[in-house]
Amino acid sequence: MCTTDNKVWQSLEKLMRYVEAEQFKGYDPYDALNSKILRVLSFRNKWLRIAFTQGLKKFPLNLRPLLLIEKGYNPKGLGLFLTGYLKLYSLYGTEKYLQKINHIISILDKIKSDGYSGYCWGYNFDWQSKSGFIPEGTPTIVNTTFIAHAFLDAYQLLGEKRFLEIARSSGDFILDDLYISKANNFICFSYTPFDKSKVHNANMLGASLLARLYSFTREDRLLAFAKNAAGYVTTKQRPDGSWYYAETNYQRWIDCHHTGFVIESLFNYISFTRDRTHSDNLKKGLEFLKNHFFLKSGMTKFYYNRNYPVDIHCLAQAIVTLVVLKDICDNSKLLQKVVYWMINHMQDDRGYFYYRKGRLFYNKIPYIRWSQAWAFHALTTYYLHLRNSPSG
Repeated sequence: MCTTDNKVWQSLEKLMRYVEAEQFKGYDPYDALNSKILRVLSFRNKWLRIAFTQGLKKFPLNLRPLLLIEKGYNPKGLGLFLTGYLKLYSLYGTEKYLQKINHIISILDKIKSDGYSGYCWGYNFDWQSKSGFIPEGTPTIVNTTFIAHAFLDAYQLLGEKRFLEIARSSGDFILDDLYISKANNFICFSYTPFDKSKVHNANMLGASLLARLYSFTREDRLLAFAKNAAGYVTTKQRPDGSWYYAETNYQRWIDCHHTGFVIESLFNYISFTRDRTHSDNLKKGLEFLKNHFFLKSGMTKFYYNRNYPVDIHCLAQAIVTLVVLKDICDNSKLLQKVVYWMINHMQDDRGYFYYRKGRLFYNKIPYIRWSQAWAFHALTTYYLHLRNSPSG
């Protein structure tokens, strides 16, 4: 191994020891309503629920044990862990990784959301936002897409047809259970089956899954919906190459990880369909990302127009996006800087990654999905990239 490989591998090993000791369970920034105490004190009031959730998310000390919040399995986190272990198994083929893969798949099978057209997943907590209340287990397009992609990875690596069937059924959830907004012959999938939101990264994630499913099944319906969803997203790209998070006035922010979702998903859509209609949109989005979210040190900003906070999720998604788009332009120097900055500044000696770094202090709570799963996804993606490179 070269020096870079060693540094990344040592970081990854420390993280694996931590998450395996935790048995892939943990807390989440948004799990305040898992507290029976806060549930009672909220009186089912929208604004109290938001206040408790945001207050606990922003507080730098972990009050969850005092509030009787238990560690749990987060479906999206498990999907990201599955993706990472599949990468390691593809490299080394060792039994210990296969055991982790099968273990995670069995958990995902048990905690799927029932009563829908296909396999789908939500979060392991109630979630209140300005737009509405989302009960625990309500499936989302984002969670379902990430996990279904992991099942497709498993199918490609292990050859079990059941994994393709699970992912294909997730496509039915997107097509048949979500609300579909229409505009100028384009479409936008809702975030859950119970809202009519227009969230651009979520819509593009859905398009990427449908496009990938089409590459296996060659179903025209999958291709048609993927094309129309991708068309909707690209029409919403701003002149500078960015996208707002969503279309409502109170959701018009621009952050790194959701920008990365759009760019990566658009790249995947083009790759799976060979539809190059949106190639310029992709390049413009990548240029916006590179020009607005990174400092020379490799520190990655959460918002495009301010330096702090630095968030582990943004660092991790930036790494994944830069690896995925490596063939469009040479991102190698920037990529290494971001990886090194993340390891040097955000990883604890005990192996886990911190949640956020502010201008004056850290929030070091070791969230399982937001921090550890995303760091694992990023490090395994980068490590596979290093090992597959000509000098790897």
